[in-house]
Amino acid sequence: MPDQTPDNTAQLASPSYRLAALDQDFLLSDGMRGVRFLLEFAKADLALKAWGVRSTIVVFGSARVREDGPGEQARWYAEARAFGAVASQRGGAFLEGEPTRDNVIATGGGPGIMEAANRGAGDVGAPSIGFNITLPHEQAPNAYSTPELTFRFHYFAMRKMHLAMRANALVVFPGGFGTLDELFEILTLRQTDKAAPIPVVLVDSAYWTGVINFEELQRHGMIAERDLDLFCFAETAEEVWQKLLEHGLKPNQPVT
Repeated sequence: MPDQTPDNTAQLASPSYRLAALDQDFLLSDGMRGVRFLLEFAKADLALKAWGVRSTIVVFGSARVREDGPGEQARWYAEARAFGAVASQRGGAFLEGEPTRDNVIATGGGPGIMEAANRGAGDVGAPSIGFNITLPHEQAPNAYSTPELTFRFHYFAMRKMHLAMRANALVVFPGGFGTLDELFEILTLRQTDKAAPIPVVLVDSAYWTGVINFEELQRHGMIAERDLDLFCFAETAEEVWQKLLEHGLKPNQPVT
């Protein structure tokens, strides 16, 4: 009687036998954190290259601002939306026979000011980017970023890297902890020459000088006097655009 083939069911069912790329338990393990960082970088990077995105203008601001919100909220929303349109029309977001796009609006992909800036780009038919993040209380992507350029990250660090690495300029509308975190990260990179000398414009000087006493930081010696030149203020979308040009933004050119 011929020998029976031994039963290898246990081997086939073992997690170790799964293809590594299809083994979710393995990919989500602590040992693969570096690989997940690489995946989060590569997925967005390849999609942006496929769309010809060479540089961006990053717009930060509160997720809590509403188009019909109280106080100054409606004005902030309107100016962010107007800026998204102005920057997209004048900055090089359309290919127009060229292989690359410059100064494409990029936001954190959520509601509020982020939504407004993405919406403004959409108003003029331009693409825009949403770098969203997974949060305990889920932040859904807004409906105005280009679907193929709407990303979701697990790691704040990788999301911040994508926001910063192509930025030709930073425009910061009023916001809270998240906005402050993103603003001071860029200012620190600029202060320490870890980032290119890009213009940084804070929208609504009354808000920003009321929330942060920059001059007091300098008076106490916490920052240098020259650090006050790392940013400037503007009040309207048109003024923001002019300040960006005055401080070195060049339409249709990459990050230097």
